[in-house]
Amino acid sequence: MTSPLRTVVWATGGVGAVAIDAIRHRPDLELIGVWVHSPDKVGRDAGELAGGEALGIKATDDAAALIALRPECVVYTASGPERDAAAVPDYVRLLEAGINVVSTSSTALVYPPSYYSPEWLGQLDAAAKAGNASFYVSGVFPGFGSDQLALLMSTQSNSIRKITVTEVALNDHYPVADVMMNGMGFGRPLEFEPMLKTPGFIEIAWRATIALVADGLGVQLDDVVGKLDRAVTDRDIEVAFGTIPAGTCGAVRTHAAGVVKGEERIVVEHIIRMSRDVAPDWPASEADATYRVDIEGEPDIHCEMTLGDAEGHGAGRGAMAATAMRVVNAIPYVVDAKAGLLSSLDMPNTLPRHAFG
Repeated sequence: MTSPLRTVVWATGGVGAVAIDAIRHRPDLELIGVWVHSPDKVGRDAGELAGGEALGIKATDDAAALIALRPECVVYTASGPERDAAAVPDYVRLLEAGINVVSTSSTALVYPPSYYSPEWLGQLDAAAKAGNASFYVSGVFPGFGSDQLALLMSTQSNSIRKITVTEVALNDHYPVADVMMNGMGFGRPLEFEPMLKTPGFIEIAWRATIALVADGLGVQLDDVVGKLDRAVTDRDIEVAFGTIPAGTCGAVRTHAAGVVKGEERIVVEHIIRMSRDVAPDWPASEADATYRVDIEGEPDIHCEMTLGDAEGHGAGRGAMAATAMRVVNAIPYVVDAKAGLLSSLDMPNTLPRHAFG
């Protein structure tokens, strides 16, 4: 039996906690270190930070010390308002040290060739080559639900006119007011301009997914276009981050489309509600999070995936677990892959060979 792959988890938020718990139970993986951002977490046991039993591994904010442990892979799950600005220097440092990286943080890198920053992309590519290491990003949406599931369904197609991938979510449990109100516009009047309305924001957010699907199907994109729709609630809604007053935004719908020969052919829709009764004319679901693939062609294909319990925010936990496992399950494949910046098109199905207890 080969030795387990020495692994570090970078951050202990919701996704990182799932990764820690999964790695501790996998015979082909060995958790050797955990990085944390908060000073109050430094020195605490990594297992306890993840909500489980003590592992005898103390969390640290000393990146150099973790690199010195010579892990074969880092599971990078850190997040925050500066996301890529903070993450890219970390990726570069790890890759240059010869450490493979799997990440859920930088979703615009699910398809590296379309990355919005050529400068950062060049740094990552050079670092991977210098360290002879591989880098891979995935998740659920963006990630499996928005690209690989669509490509899998397309293997049944004779001809395709249009592919639409959609996430329909009830997100009243998300507690971060700044993200929900200033970033997305919930609880604000429609005159307010959230970050989502910044010109080009939606296109940048979903370009990688659209480009990945296009590449997988051999399609040349002319452009990617985006639009934002918002709907008001006619009553006050109590949510995790506070109260959404009547007459303010209670649902958000983003639409990004890959244009081919003048027509929208690859579409990504993201619908988030604070209550199921807002925007009743938009696509809906009885589950808290639903991922759909609709292919218009020969034949028409419709696939719907849910995660976790239908209600009670089990879907939120399910989506978090699925996000973590998309990269944890990929570790052995990424370690064995060619050096460089990878997408799902470069990988086999990342089957979890030790998921059965």
